[in-house]
Amino acid sequence: MINYFFGHNFFEKIYQTDATIIHSLRLPYKQLILFLRKNTPLTLKVEKNDHELIAMCQANDDLGYSGLYRKYAKGIYNSIHRIVSHTAEAEDILQETFLTTFKDIDRLTTVMSFEAWAKRIAINKSITHLRRKKIQFTEMDFVEIAAEKEYDPSEHEIFESKMEDVRNSIEKLPPGYKTIVCLYLFEQIPQEEIAVMLAISHNTVRTQYHRAKKRILLSLKDKVYHE
Repeated sequence: MINYFFGHNFFEKIYQTDATIIHSLRLPYKQLILFLRKNTPLTLKVEKNDHELIAMCQANDDLGYSGLYRKYAKGIYNSIHRIVSHTAEAEDILQETFLTTFKDIDRLTTVMSFEAWAKRIAINKSITHLRRKKIQFTEMDFVEIAAEKEYDPSEHEIFESKMEDVRNSIEKLPPGYKTIVCLYLFEQIPQEEIAVMLAISHNTVRTQYHRAKKRILLSLKDKVYHE
């Protein structure tokens, strides 16, 4: 399961991680990785809730780390992949996210917020990754926008289509548009927060989301026309 989400070279990469990060983990990192490697969904006979799993992590219990990983890795990976698209890059960011959450587990004050906390860490790392690739979330040309025909497709219109077609249409969007769509539509982050995360104005977020929806719907309609 670990290799499925982190990639087949996960264990080789993890031993190359910065030594100071590994040293700061609450338990010997090699011990944790070896445990996760051999652990299966059948190992934990009784499912633990987040409160129990986090308490186990804070007490240095291996089962706590494994339980949180098994419970949330897939969903967090999906959030990352929607933003960065590239599978290997998404796997690397997932690895970094769990390193951070395990290292900082004592900082979590509200137990029930673990998933949101870990996912926000993953999203922030994904955005940082895009910035390193020189992807810009710039202000729009509002003269050009004003000249466009007014049409605001609803989310309902978009999701009436097959999800596979919707995903394909989103993948074709420019990176900036795609990021905003994923954060707002799938992660349900308010546009005001997205603006802060991307260091752009709320008006730019709203405009780019509006234009992205139009592109998605046009792409879906074009597919239907050619079928």
